[in-house]
Amino acid sequence: MSKLSDIFSDLYSKFSDQLPAILIALVIIIIGFLIARGLKNLILKKIKPRLTNTLSADFIAQVTSIIIRAIVIIIALNLMGFKNFTSQILAGAGILTFVLGFAFKDIGENFLAGIILAFKSPFRLKDLIESGNVLGYVQELNLRETLVKTPDGKDVFIPNGQILKNPLINYTIDGFLRYEFIIGLDYNSNIAEGIKIISDSIFEISDVLNTKNKKTAVLIEELTASTINFKILFWIDTFKSTSRTYHNNIRSAVIDKVVQNLMQKGFYLPSTIIEVKKYKL
Repeated sequence: MSKLSDIFSDLYSKFSDQLPAILIALVIIIIGFLIARGLKNLILKKIKPRLTNTLSADFIAQVTSIIIRAIVIIIALNLMGFKNFTSQILAGAGILTFVLGFAFKDIGENFLAGIILAFKSPFRLKDLIESGNVLGYVQELNLRETLVKTPDGKDVFIPNGQILKNPLINYTIDGFLRYEFIIGLDYNSNIAEGIKIISDSIFEISDVLNTKNKKTAVLIEELTASTINFKILFWIDTFKSTSRTYHNNIRSAVIDKVVQNLMQKGFYLPSTIIEVKKYKL
């Protein structure tokens, strides 16, 4: 019993000796973490509005906060008497990095890819992108993955390494997107008049662009069994809205206007003709 009492007495004595250092370390951790949070918020408020790509500011803020917190923890451990421990951590960082490089290859790859994407990103916040089989709007760039929200409301976390290694389609980065559809006219139709009606109908929709480099086109696509098929191509401004629903509504409005005007002018839009023969047995 006396031995147990001596052990507790010794522990209490050591704790009492280390108590001031522990309290100072806790204060440093609290202050350090508050500084990290404040600096992160400062970067987001001051630097983010000045950058073209706000994702870079988000990434820098995250990395800065993590580095400051790591430094604060190492300082606190030193004050608490773990100097040898922290020295061993720093000395073994090279070996640890080498070992972890094999153990967590994908995590390291995604982290490095995140740094590259933060400073040379092929997309911005709210851009509509497609990577692999995922189509959606960029919501956030983190250290490991990029958050994308699909048009049907699903949140997809794409590893940064996958985005960097695979082809990526950005539908909205330059502000222009081309849509197209096919419409078929009867062989007895006046082709030239039909093309004019289609072109005029498209321009009745105000959201369709008509500039020097973004012109509407009405082309004969193919000759089928019952129709002459036309491919209609037109451009919209994605800076007004990156919403896929907004784009599809414009496309629907154009198709509806073209069909209405053609039918009002007496054009026949035939369906596929199926010939059925009846044989006597």
